[in-house]
Amino acid sequence: MDAAVVAIAGDGDADAGHRRPLLASADEDDEIRPYPASSPSPQHPAGAERKPRRVASLDVFRGLTVAMMILVDDAGGAWPGMNHSPWLGVTVADFVMPAFLFIIGVSAALVFKKTPNKTVATKKAAIRAIKLFILGVILQGGYIHGRHNLTYGIDLDHIRWLGVLQRIAIGYFLAAISEIWLVNNISVDSAISFVKKYFMEWIVAVMISALYVGLLLGLYVSNWEFKVQTSNSILTIPTPGNEIGMKMIQCGVRGSLGPPCNAVGFVDRVLLGENHLYKNPVYKRTKECSVNSPDYGPLPPNAPDWCLAPFDPEGSFTSNAIMATSFHCVNSLRISTSVISKPLYTVSYMLLTGGVSGFLLLLLYYIVDVINIKKPFILFQWMGMNALIVYVLAACEIFPTLVQGFYWRSPENNLVDLTESLLQTIFHSKRWGTLAFVILEVIFWCLAACFLHMKGLYLKL
Repeated sequence: MDAAVVAIAGDGDADAGHRRPLLASADEDDEIRPYPASSPSPQHPAGAERKPRRVASLDVFRGLTVAMMILVDDAGGAWPGMNHSPWLGVTVADFVMPAFLFIIGVSAALVFKKTPNKTVATKKAAIRAIKLFILGVILQGGYIHGRHNLTYGIDLDHIRWLGVLQRIAIGYFLAAISEIWLVNNISVDSAISFVKKYFMEWIVAVMISALYVGLLLGLYVSNWEFKVQTSNSILTIPTPGNEIGMKMIQCGVRGSLGPPCNAVGFVDRVLLGENHLYKNPVYKRTKECSVNSPDYGPLPPNAPDWCLAPFDPEGSFTSNAIMATSFHCVNSLRISTSVISKPLYTVSYMLLTGGVSGFLLLLLYYIVDVINIKKPFILFQWMGMNALIVYVLAACEIFPTLVQGFYWRSPENNLVDLTESLLQTIFHSKRWGTLAFVILEVIFWCLAACFLHMKGLYLKL
């Protein structure tokens, strides 16, 4: 699912004219760091600019989130309870994306804490967001088909414009703009000054939260129709020319939070168009849509038509509302809807997952940076320092797809599938063998990130 957040949010170079290469060396790395201590040291005498110490807990947090993302994405099929909730409620997988959004807010707050030139800072934030958005379209628009499908290419009429990386890009930009323009440039030395500093940011966050809830519950959703595909495969990407007809979904309601008639899907269909929405939404794993619920499976008898309809959980409506309301200010929000739903990104879902993320980061900061216990987390720290390249190669399945492209006589005889099958045989279980394979995969990427760290190479946008 879900990770490149750190690569841009942690890119806090102070010199607006500085241009870094895509692969930056260690001494060029100016990721998120706390402000330097006031007392000089022999290496940094008074009057000299001192480079502050890196906040290791942020790397650990990002690395843990990337590792969890790989785990739930690759093992969720074998362990449905680990996979995303089909619609209402939360599972382990549902905490991953909010963790990335949360760390983007934290990173943006630190990067743009002091902005002498707000216009220049805004330009830098926009450029980084555009780069990440374009990368997301390339990786998640449908051009790369992933493992078990050694093909590539996408009809532009069906490209997915708003995937995970694209929404992260929008979220990053909104969080950066909020920090640059809405936070007062005053020193915090009391509770009152703290409120004054962030008051406007909180007001805007609460207003957008209220607007989001108002639209979600009050927007009228009319009847709508969609194209039905010939293939009933829930994992096959539809291709142009195999439509067999149209299905009409009866709505005509307000405030529905179910899959077919919610305001989120309505706005996305209007703004993006049906062809550009995600074709395999999580609600295909509900009891109404799968005989194997909570896993994917064939349609049950008399399944509703909306089971075959597209729905984008990373669509335009949620992407703008969520990050603006934001995990960036999550502790100040107290608005809630009556349900918790990841596909709808209800405010209650944001508050729950954002609060958990905040607590975890606070705990890691105390353990890693305050009392200086780093060794147990070193693998995740390495991964967090190069989260973007791990996301591109692992989470987007670029590396396993490339490896799988080399096989002996049959595509099934490749190193990736053979290793997974071997572990399933050793454990006498498909579920446990798959889990062991994914754990090895996580360790592999930790060590790969360690190699890049030792070479002083960091992929950045």
